Amino acid sequence: MKVGVLALQGASARHVAMLAAVGAAAIEVKTPERLADVDRLVMPGGESTTMSKLLVSNDLVEPVQRRLAAGMPVLGTCAGMILLASEVLDGRSDQIDFGAIDISVRRNGFGRQLESFEADLTVDALGPPPVRGVFIRAPRVERVGAGVEVIARLADDEVVACRQENVVVTSFHPELTDDTRLHEWFVTTAF
Repeated sequence: MKVGVLALQGASARHVAMLAAVGAAAIEVKTPERLADVDRLVMPGGESTTMSKLLVSNDLVEPVQRRLAAGMPVLGTCAGMILLASEVLDGRSDQIDFGAIDISVRRNGFGRQLESFEADLTVDALGPPPVRGVFIRAPRVERVGAGVEVIARLADDEVVACRQENVVVTSFHPELTDDTRLHEWFVTTAF
């Protein structure tokens, strides 16, 4: 199994390390040719508007759209969630949104850098113990579509992870802990 990590900007190296730790052949994706060579894709955190511009300048928008439409499994964390959402409530007019999962998100919905926090989360597919969620300028899920499964919430019932068909998204950064379970689940789960 080859898992690509979109490596245009953001926390790609940590995702590559996590994927390698669970036995996946992880490669950085910066070109359409590299994208064509992977079975699954991780879209990491970073700055979503910058990532949008880099997707355009690297000729990756259309290839990613085609692969998503063909059912390629994808995990989007933080900015990756924003890029995959069907609606970005406060995005720029030129920002990419692939519309791959029927959710509405708000960029920096949990606050700016100073409001970053960590929390223990129950991720339904993983069971105990809790997953430590690291929230850094995290997007807030404001609407969940009818076909979307909520797979994790904060203690106050706030939605922080969802799944719809071949797409999994998280508001938090699972790669910033030592817990590899979410990456392992993404690699081994049949979509």
